[in-house]
Amino acid sequence: MDDFQYYGKYTGNLKTYTLHKKSGDVIRTDAPIDNMGEGKHFSPTDLLANALGTCIVTIMGIKANAEKINMEGAQFQVKKVMEAHPRRVSEIYIQVVMPEIPYSDREKKVLEKAAHHCPVKNSLHPDVKEIIEIIWPE
Repeated sequence: MDDFQYYGKYTGNLKTYTLHKKSGDVIRTDAPIDNMGEGKHFSPTDLLANALGTCIVTIMGIKANAEKINMEGAQFQVKKVMEAHPRRVSEIYIQVVMPEIPYSDREKKVLEKAAHHCPVKNSLHPDVKEIIEIIWPE
């Protein structure tokens, strides 16, 4: 299994850990409280929703670097909505709050376009509703 990037293990009691082989970082998961877990760690669906948020700000950051736009300190929040039948993520809300920097209309347009073109967003099923809101300083 040397060509795999991650190594994971089910540790019992609905918990897992995954090792990022290159960096040594670890992600732990637990089933959510509403699905027989203890909610002590991110759930797998939490990771899915958070992947969208992190991907959006990362792609915005790549574009910002290329365009010499400062977005350091941008923050984001993620909210997921689950559907019961079948159990799945039905909606993901992402709110990106940009730092108190005066952005031009052109810079805003460039970064907003980038936000809507991240690979995670492009990988989600079309039935998953994604709402992306960017809050700009006044």
